[in-house]
Amino acid sequence: MPVPFVRSRRALAIPVGLGLATALAVVPATVASAAPPAASPTVSEVGTPTSYVVNVLPGLADSAFYRKAVERAGGDVVYAYDKIGVIVAHSDRTGFAPAIRKVLGVQSAGATRTAPLPAQSTTDTGSPIKLSGADVAAAAKTNAAAADKDPLEGLQWDLAAIKADKAHEKYLGSDKVTVGVIDTGVDDTHPDLAANFDRAASVNCVGGKPDTSEGAWRPSAAESPHGTHVAGEIAAAKNGIGMSGVAPGVKVAGIKVSTTEGFFYTEAVVCGFMWAADHGVDVTNNSYYTDPWYFNCTNDPDQKALVEAVKRATSYAELKGTVNVAAAGNENYDLASEKITDPASPNDSTPGDRVVDPSKCFDIPTQLPGVVTVASTGAKGLKSSFSNYGDGQIDIAAPGGDSTVYQTPAPPATSGLILGTLPGGGYGYMAGTSMASPHVAGVAALIKSRHPHAPAALVKALLYAGADDTACGAPYDIDGDGEIDAVCEGGKKKNGFYGEGVANALNAVR
Repeated sequence: MPVPFVRSRRALAIPVGLGLATALAVVPATVASAAPPAASPTVSEVGTPTSYVVNVLPGLADSAFYRKAVERAGGDVVYAYDKIGVIVAHSDRTGFAPAIRKVLGVQSAGATRTAPLPAQSTTDTGSPIKLSGADVAAAAKTNAAAADKDPLEGLQWDLAAIKADKAHEKYLGSDKVTVGVIDTGVDDTHPDLAANFDRAASVNCVGGKPDTSEGAWRPSAAESPHGTHVAGEIAAAKNGIGMSGVAPGVKVAGIKVSTTEGFFYTEAVVCGFMWAADHGVDVTNNSYYTDPWYFNCTNDPDQKALVEAVKRATSYAELKGTVNVAAAGNENYDLASEKITDPASPNDSTPGDRVVDPSKCFDIPTQLPGVVTVASTGAKGLKSSFSNYGDGQIDIAAPGGDSTVYQTPAPPATSGLILGTLPGGGYGYMAGTSMASPHVAGVAALIKSRHPHAPAALVKALLYAGADDTACGAPYDIDGDGEIDAVCEGGKKKNGFYGEGVANALNAVR
């Protein structure tokens, strides 16, 4: 079944007419010896100003040696993550990247975007279907007789799908555990989020360096509500107001990495993971791909540098104890296939069709070592029509919604999409692997709550062991037109649609 291209997995837009809608990469050892002598890069002519990441020997990124090398090549250092050897730099010189790559000790360097600073705007996708005041009141009235339920829980078929409703009867999670929402920003003033918000772990990383000014983590009125929706799925408080999150007793932090135009650039993503690692964040949720390339090919010097920079950051975070959870993507791609046609990269300038080998071209952070890759299921428990998949590529599955026509939930739920919080105190439906990933992040937070001293590897092992085995089932024809829409490979214990199975919150708290 052809699936409309979506610019990113921030959310999948489903027309209203279809329903109301692990191996750990090790950071190279720190080099304590003196820095090697530099080459003498030649400053080239003035061109378009852009942003770069420069990956050097870890432990030396903040040294005067590399700062001077960046300046000699015609750049300015924005921020240096010396613990992992990643420097964020700006330059308007046409030959900056080739010049800095010649410096001894520079392992890779590349432009993080193809549009000039600041990024050019493109049309965002995945606007939520908002609940009106009348919708909220009607749902609350329908659910009024349910004991210990928040007013909108009747609309949340996804909680029962992962047994989170049963888990809540036993345990809500610990307020000593924080999930970092690396996303478009979180509205911490929302009545379902305010009590569970961790300000000390929140930050704005959009420029590639931390901004901790008050409210910098919030989305503006012009920005996507995506991060706020994700935060509510994870940890909306069980407080008699609105909805409940998967782990309503844990904390959430807003780690804003998206530009106003909706781009998640490498320098911001690196900043987000480093901030989370160094500020006690136990789990990160990553419902995006790092712009501007859907797949970053390691035979391209720029894209290779982006992969390396983000990999260093995610590996560092996991070494510090953070479990990184990411959405698999919304294009119905088989990530285990020999080739994929990517029609929309680079998405910040002029995209065009390109054929990539997914074994050499990576969706980051989703396909990086150690990151938990999450596929999406709908209200009937089947792979969502849009969800990416692939044998050996998917770690686990969780509800991300689907067209109500394809997968209709049981009453009192009315939409096959996922309910979440929206900025300004509202609620609305969205769908995508963006919505599946926070369910898994919430379950991981429950596991961490029960096992506060567990390292990331153990939390992941318990997450997979507790998942409900889900077989491929009948040939996958989600729209019933007689044509196979995707092919599931593997057995009941692990396969390309559901990985280790569907996340189970009840097993997480037992």
